Amino acid sequence: MTTTNNNPAKFYYWEDFFLGQTIECGPYTVTEDEILEFAQKYDPQRFHVSKEAAEKTIFKGLIASGWQTSGLMMRMVCDGFMLNSSSTGSPGIDNLKWIKPVRPGDTLRTMVEVLQIRSLNSKPTIGMVQTRWSCYNQKNELTTTIEAWNMFEKRPVS
Repeated sequence: MTTTNNNPAKFYYWEDFFLGQTIECGPYTVTEDEILEFAQKYDPQRFHVSKEAAEKTIFKGLIASGWQTSGLMMRMVCDGFMLNSSSTGSPGIDNLKWIKPVRPGDTLRTMVEVLQIRSLNSKPTIGMVQTRWSCYNQKNELTTTIEAWNMFEKRPVS
């Protein structure tokens, strides 16, 4: 089942997630200026900071930092549902892969798939949801994947 969160008023508790559920987040179009600005601050490798230097690399042109792409995915997920949820954070990322470069002008979307759900025995008001985030460009090419556990509060008992 695919869910596009067209209802920003929906609030997600742990109980609202189910195995196999997918939520589409985005789109987001990446600009050249954003790539250059991010790279200058955080990842100043030649294929991120200079169009001319990037042309001489295996990428044959400017590409976004994988860290930037991961951050953009987080933004899409936040806007898609996380900001309207009982999220209490994450204990960390289990897997992160940069599969295909993101380039200026690419329009990205992130699909979030629920892989596992479990209650947190040490904190009975919290549940864990393991997800895989898959980022695709406008050509439907997979660019990045992230697998992680997130913690969500359970729905309050009334």
